[in-house]
Amino acid sequence: MPTDTAIIPRHPSQSELDAQSITTLRCLAIDAIQKAKSGHPGLPMGMAPAAYTLWTKLLRHNPANPRWVNRDRFVLSAGHGCMLLYGLLHLTGYDLSLDDIKNFRQWGSRTPGHPEYGHTPGVEVTTGPLGQGISTAVGMAIAERYLSTYFNREGFPVLDYRTYVIAGDGCLMEGISSEASSLAGHLGLNKLIVLYDDNRISIDGPTTLSFSEDVVRRYEAYGWYVQTVSGEGNDISAIERSIVAARAENNRPCLIKIRTHIGFGSPHKQDTAEAHGSPLGDDETALTKQRYGWDPSLKFHIPSDVLSHFRAAVAQGTQRESAWKALFERYAQAYPELAREFIRAAERKLPEQWVEIWKASAPKFDPATSMATREAQGKVLDALMPKLPLVIGGSADLTPSNNTRFKGATDFSRDNPAGRYVRFGVREHAMGAILNGIALSDMLIPYGATFFVFLDYMRGAVRLAALSKYPAIFVYTHDSIGLGEDGPTHQAVEQFASLRAMPGIVVLRPADATETAAAWKFALEHRDGPVAIALTRQKVPVIDRDRYASADNLERGAYILSSGANPQVLLIATGSEVSLAMQAYDRLAAEQISARVVSMPSWELFERQSQEYRDVVLPPEITARVAVEAGVRMGWERYLGPRGEFIGMSSFGASAPLEAVFKGFGITVDAIVNAAKRAIV
Repeated sequence: MPTDTAIIPRHPSQSELDAQSITTLRCLAIDAIQKAKSGHPGLPMGMAPAAYTLWTKLLRHNPANPRWVNRDRFVLSAGHGCMLLYGLLHLTGYDLSLDDIKNFRQWGSRTPGHPEYGHTPGVEVTTGPLGQGISTAVGMAIAERYLSTYFNREGFPVLDYRTYVIAGDGCLMEGISSEASSLAGHLGLNKLIVLYDDNRISIDGPTTLSFSEDVVRRYEAYGWYVQTVSGEGNDISAIERSIVAARAENNRPCLIKIRTHIGFGSPHKQDTAEAHGSPLGDDETALTKQRYGWDPSLKFHIPSDVLSHFRAAVAQGTQRESAWKALFERYAQAYPELAREFIRAAERKLPEQWVEIWKASAPKFDPATSMATREAQGKVLDALMPKLPLVIGGSADLTPSNNTRFKGATDFSRDNPAGRYVRFGVREHAMGAILNGIALSDMLIPYGATFFVFLDYMRGAVRLAALSKYPAIFVYTHDSIGLGEDGPTHQAVEQFASLRAMPGIVVLRPADATETAAAWKFALEHRDGPVAIALTRQKVPVIDRDRYASADNLERGAYILSSGANPQVLLIATGSEVSLAMQAYDRLAAEQISARVVSMPSWELFERQSQEYRDVVLPPEITARVAVEAGVRMGWERYLGPRGEFIGMSSFGASAPLEAVFKGFGITVDAIVNAAKRAIV
């Protein structure tokens, strides 16, 4: 760690303008964090040369149009260093002003404490939870590989972008990045390039406290092309050569390990944990600027020649996009149908014939039969997926159980980038992040499946999807104690409540095969955030929709499935328990008790309806209510009121045949009937 205040000599690889530009990036970060009295200055100070090299020499982007479809993607996985990204966005000409920089981490600011997708122009991914960024980037690279295979034709590379990542030690410690990196190497995603900020400091102190593995050998074992840039992270020529070599690699993703120094240039905080999570302080800021050869009295200073140098990105980006548009015009003349499909996909639209596809292809189910909703899902996918080539999905090593591989599907692989089925392996958390990355292409609709109980293994990625409105489809089968013999380790009694507690996600628990088809229709059409579909392992009766209400009502969240005249009690149920409520309805009717059965596949969609509609479905004057769900009660109070009863779980499950489990925990027709009678009294 340096302690003197002598000016740091310019690295031989840097011109004077390079050095001034890098110093500007560093000082913008220092000043914004110091003004906010909050933030992480160390990474921007250490990684500024690498980021500068990438953004000014190699990154293909257009600040005037951050959503240009063929831009390179940049992911700051180490999101705590976000002032580095904000500085780059402002300097290169994105719609992010110097006042936005000065307003770092403040209420209403466009420069929040970690990058947020959809909030700040130019931010590609929401990052902050370490490991999520690099893992999401794997999905972005998968999307590019599939889309370029699908749309490109000889002489027309309309999609050929790369995904660049800056990741730190924390990102590579997190288990999710190991899962995702392993899969990326297996798939040979050569357009994924990760710049590893090897600064060897974490919040606790030196990484040697907890992290002594050989990262280079680990990533080589994953099947990555690994390069090392030694020194202090200031050799921009070596960094550029490494990125150029990575771009030339045709078979493997690339990790470039760059030895840097956190808080570079700070006399007392370089190479310490103090530079990781707190401002330098006024005195240390002044000393650091002196070492940079910078006037300590200047704050948020951007030399005019530096700004002109960075802003060249605007003209370059506009020129690149114009050249691409000319290419696309020729492509549209040669391949008009593909071009129309391309444009619709880029606008997040389903095929022009979607309504006709649905009407002609959606499966019909015989009400005289019973079928697990996971099995019904398989039939829906078999019918629809061959006609929806821009929907891709997979399973976390549970394909036969999840019923997610449709007929005719081929596996997406290194040798078959046209495949639409992704074998994620036993990597639930990575699967969640990868689905998010695929969704960020805007052109593909991704889905991925596992058992509902393993939501816990991927919750971080699901939360980011909800926060950022990524339109991913998360499929969860084996959704309750109904899976029976596998027992409490696999019976997801608490997951309904926990997932519904998450803002921004639509949770669907269809009652039967026909509602399952309606759930998939909704999920494919919903592009304003993630959808979770919870499905049964066990068979449930197919409801006679000629006799009872249409499953099209699923999109309203809850609806009257069957009702007697002047109902005395409401039976509200979800999923497999709707059939129990229907049986209880018939029993009550036989005893001259008028009831109403409400199928409630989605609380979130029901809450979006007008108060008038909600009062029709659940009349406020009917206070006798029974809710039935093979999960915990939490949250049901809003629909039950003071007199309502709940038939469900208050403990973990048990290992036994499903009939015995339901009976043992009192989730039965008899229990519903008795609860209804008590509620009426």
